[in-house]
Amino acid sequence: QVQLVESGGGLVQPGGSLRLSCAASGSAFSFYSFYVTGWYRQAPGKQRELVATITNGGITNYADSVRGRFTISRDNAENTVYLQMNSLKPEDTAVYYCNARDPRNALTYWGTGTLVTVSS
Repeated sequence: QVQLVESGGGLVQPGGSLRLSCAASGSAFSFYSFYVTGWYRQAPGKQRELVATITNGGITNYADSVRGRFTISRDNAENTVYLQMNSLKPEDTAVYYCNARDPRNALTYWGTGTLVTVSS
């Protein structure tokens, strides 16, 4: 089984920055098999929504609400995906979840989330 563990969340003032990390671990796996990895978030009282995704080839996709402010990256050698969040807004407050997809084995993994709170 593969586990995804998010870190880097916390309290930040509007306009500030945070860098989230998602580290994958397991008994036996290849991070490269996760063709698509990404970040989702869920704000209080709202449904979980896509934030950003990145493929092994480096193709990225962003929600309109974060495009230009957030940057997703991936380090296959370190089994880690990152989310650099700049110019944070109160509307970005949410629990952020890491996601990894292994389409060859029809598997999808989720982390348990890290809380990001943007408030003055």
